[in-house]
Amino acid sequence: MFGFGWMELLLVLIIVLIVFGAGKLPQLGEGLGKAIKGFKKTVHEPEPQEITEAQPTAPPIQSASSASNTPTGSPARQDVGKS
Repeated sequence: MFGFGWMELLLVLIIVLIVFGAGKLPQLGEGLGKAIKGFKKTVHEPEPQEITEAQPTAPPIQSASSASNTPTGSPARQDVGKS
């Protein structure tokens, strides 16, 4: 996989045993197992879809320069003074 033979793996295991001690190895194995299980679960599960209620949205506010959609040169219709 990574080019490790049985001698390299044995050397790594001996170093881990020296560094952490025999008492900590079961805890390390348990923690590593939980981490791998959680990682696999996260990778294989689809993301949950959030369902939210549709909120009413206000119409977009147009700026003064884009408020008039009339072509240049034609008179703009104004609704001033209507009751």
